Amino acid sequence: MTKWFEGSGPEEDVVVSTRIRIARNLEGYRFPHRMSIEESEKLTQEVLDAMKNLSDKSNYKFIRIRDLNPIERISYMEKHLISPGLVQKVNMGSFLLRDDEVITVMINEEDHLRIQVLFPGLNFEEGWEYSNEMDSFLEDHLNFAFHEEFGYLTACPTNVGTGLRASAMVHIPSLAMSGHMGYLIQGLNKIGLTIRGLYGEGTEALGNLYQISNQTTLGEKEEKIIEKLKNVIIQVINKERDMRESLFNNQRYQLENMVFRSLGILKYARLISSKEAMSHLSNVRLGMEVGIIKDIKFSDITELMIEIQPASIQEKFNMELDNERIDVERANIIRERLKHIE
Repeated sequence: MTKWFEGSGPEEDVVVSTRIRIARNLEGYRFPHRMSIEESEKLTQEVLDAMKNLSDKSNYKFIRIRDLNPIERISYMEKHLISPGLVQKVNMGSFLLRDDEVITVMINEEDHLRIQVLFPGLNFEEGWEYSNEMDSFLEDHLNFAFHEEFGYLTACPTNVGTGLRASAMVHIPSLAMSGHMGYLIQGLNKIGLTIRGLYGEGTEALGNLYQISNQTTLGEKEEKIIEKLKNVIIQVINKERDMRESLFNNQRYQLENMVFRSLGILKYARLISSKEAMSHLSNVRLGMEVGIIKDIKFSDITELMIEIQPASIQEKFNMELDNERIDVERANIIRERLKHIE
């Protein structure tokens, strides 16, 4: 099956991926930050028993965080398949992952369940359909904590109500280069949306990749939250495209110089840090987006941005590597993948 980062999707020149995440908790259990290991085991088994009724259950594998070594745990996070929060739940955390890696059900993260659906490009409709189906299936076999006035109850008050977090990972180098990020952040906050780094809350934006998501989960239906977010993302897409066109028309030589310098560094560097590589890959991707660079797909750059992260490199060699060796192997991977580009 095709992994999410190997596929293509609508508006992929700006939107790298779309994610829907739903938080749910089971009645009769304390929230994960208060529960004992014995309680977490009982809850996990209850979820696994429910999953036995799923028609395509054979497509899911069950993984406990404690059964993974530290490199494997971070590698799953680098692929955006599990959250940084679940990585920290060594004794209690686990997850169910579908073979195509589109659906993850995280167990005992901040909430008892986090249902996540991930698609390439701008694809809220399919993301919501998949996540809603999994949510409905689990609700048919588990007793979710629900309050008639407040909706679904969650460990963090900001998730109470629908428990829905929808987000799009966008590549917006032109907005960043032209100094519009401050205005974008302020504008999103005013309408109940937020913008975060590469791996979500509290993480850094690398390679001009940002996640835009809803902040409010209470008082609106899920479809309305998603519709509002999608409309804003479309505005961001249009603004980014306008800025790219302006850069190309007014600063073409500077833009070409930046893109080809980055391509040259990536093709010939013998060691390179993650941060530097992400910055140059962002420039190459911008070159693709304005038509300067050809003969490579957006999904190739997305896959490369994941493949060159520290844990993913170490997982490839199945051993812990020092920082210099990681930088050397990162450069090797990039050179091999970009050698055909002129």
